[in-house]
Amino acid sequence: MTTTAPRLGTALARLLILAAALLGTLLAGAAPASAHAALTGSDPKDGSVVATAPKEVNLTFSEQVAMSADSIRVLDPAGRRADTGEIRDLCSGSVVRYGVELRAGLPDGTYTVAWQTVSADSHPIAGAFTFSIGAPSATSVALPDREPGGGLVGALYGIARYLSYAGFAVLVGGGAFVLVCWPRGAGVRPVQQTVVRAWLVLTGATLAMLLLRNPYTGSGELSDAFDLAGLKSVLETKTGAALTSRLLLLGAAALFVAVLFGSYTRRTDPKEKKDLVFGLGIGGTVVATGIAGTWALAEHASTGIQPGVAMPVDILHLLAVAAWLGGLTVLLVALHRAPSVERAAVERFSKVAFTSVAVLAATGLYQSWRQVGSWSALTGTRYGQLLLVKIGLMGVLVGIAWISRRWTQRLADLPSAEKAEKAENAENAEDAENAATKATEGAEEAKGAREAEDPEDGEGPENGEDGEDGEGSGAEEGSGAAPAVDPERAAQLARQRAAVATARRKRERDADPERSGLRRSVLTEAAVAVVLLVVTTVLTATEPGRTEEEAGRSTSASGPAAVPDRPVDVRLPFDTGGVDGKGVVRLSLDPGRTGANGLHIYVERRDGKPLDVPEVKVALTLEAKDVGPLPVAPDRIQAGHWSASGVQIPMPGEWRIQVTVRTSDIDQTTIDKNVKIG
Repeated sequence: MTTTAPRLGTALARLLILAAALLGTLLAGAAPASAHAALTGSDPKDGSVVATAPKEVNLTFSEQVAMSADSIRVLDPAGRRADTGEIRDLCSGSVVRYGVELRAGLPDGTYTVAWQTVSADSHPIAGAFTFSIGAPSATSVALPDREPGGGLVGALYGIARYLSYAGFAVLVGGGAFVLVCWPRGAGVRPVQQTVVRAWLVLTGATLAMLLLRNPYTGSGELSDAFDLAGLKSVLETKTGAALTSRLLLLGAAALFVAVLFGSYTRRTDPKEKKDLVFGLGIGGTVVATGIAGTWALAEHASTGIQPGVAMPVDILHLLAVAAWLGGLTVLLVALHRAPSVERAAVERFSKVAFTSVAVLAATGLYQSWRQVGSWSALTGTRYGQLLLVKIGLMGVLVGIAWISRRWTQRLADLPSAEKAEKAENAENAEDAENAATKATEGAEEAKGAREAEDPEDGEGPENGEDGEDGEGSGAEEGSGAAPAVDPERAAQLARQRAAVATARRKRERDADPERSGLRRSVLTEAAVAVVLLVVTTVLTATEPGRTEEEAGRSTSASGPAAVPDRPVDVRLPFDTGGVDGKGVVRLSLDPGRTGANGLHIYVERRDGKPLDVPEVKVALTLEAKDVGPLPVAPDRIQAGHWSASGVQIPMPGEWRIQVTVRTSDIDQTTIDKNVKIG
């Protein structure tokens, strides 16, 4: 009988390829984990020139950070420490501010403020800026070019994060699938192996993250993973406590898995089995919620706006992901390695998946609003762009799930005659296998009987006598007894019959269009789910769009205050995205007041060495008076140095200076900062 049902055509295949290509493009250009807390202000401001040495340097962040003794360092032009090393907590209400006192009697010159800390959602952040006392000067400070959380340690930590999410999804979703949808699956070995391996992956990834945490947030050296003092300091942090709690909960999860695949499968009394299911359901839900809570307590949900609502929502989101994607994984294993999975189990999982999708939609909508906050952030920030990719993949996944649901319905609506035919085929196959087994047993019995009838070696004469009078042979021929059966030949025939029966069952399984179609759609669904899980993990390591926009507004609005008759010195980091496209623009406007000014631009690599670029352009805009942009075309003086004379500033006010840097024929970027011209 030929069955027509929805199939995954070329249009869907192209859509999946497009989604994979888009994902690859986004991930290929990804830097190490972006900052989740952002520096929103400082005193003195970045690039400012102050008349006298300040008593301290203050830094303001967008959210809470963890400070250590060396989190803020102030270096003089010669690279020596200019601060006392005492971090002051200046936080007040929602304002997150920390400061460090400066030494007395600091000479004039350019000072570098380097800071490194860990944001409240567990990600390391770092940065640097300069300010000048009296007048700008040359500085010999060379900052390390290693990104916080980057390098080999960052890569290993990132891999452990991916594996931990995957292990959690399969462990929780697989256990739920067996307990709720397919209780008989608790005795299926491939299903047992899948869930146990998920537990091992999650446990190993959590241990790896705990060991790598110290170098990940600090030195970046892999050898520091075994520094006991560093491990002790990690255990005292919020992230260390979350990882330790996860390990303890995984011990309880191991007990759950042992009971589910051990005692539960051996129970035969329905009442005992029902009581055990109830206990496993309650205990498993508590453990799964606790493990999900270790992410909510240490990452995005624990900071920002409405953490009291965000953390329970995040836990629900993770549990829904696990129930859907983890259950999907175990269903795929069952369909391919245990094809006897019941139709009722697939139907029950279809309902669980539908409920999970509804929960994901509701919780995802709230999380999107909380982390993005505006339409501009949705399209103009990396977090928003990744979120759009995730939404698109969710749409594809729901479409494939709908196809799987159609296959499930067709599986449920098989005609009675076809069911009877398949049952008869299965019965014939079973009869053939039983016949093969009986033939083998009969051969063994015949062999044992012949051995019992054979005379001993010492009875030769009797055999001779029987042979001489011929009575033995004649009696056997006349008795009508069956001829002797070769036991080896009988065993070979039995093995052949068993192989034929197995092959017949496999052909019947493969010829079942409903199960074959369901396997194909579930396999495709699982493949898209893997990509979705990768995008979700990248999102947890990306600065939320709301924070990025707030930090950008803060940075743009706060410019250096000009000192009368002193040059305005501005420092602007840039990244064009191309090869050798990262660096810093130092811009000096002299005398920094209305009228004619001299402009000097220095383009440098991150290590302070000159960077020779093909083109630099400048534009000045006074938005309050609707003046500009006024273009400035500086001349190249030498490698990394551009200059322009007679730059006219027509009136005082808060001017926005835009600098466009082009590092190749196709790679360029525009950066800007506001400066006050008095």
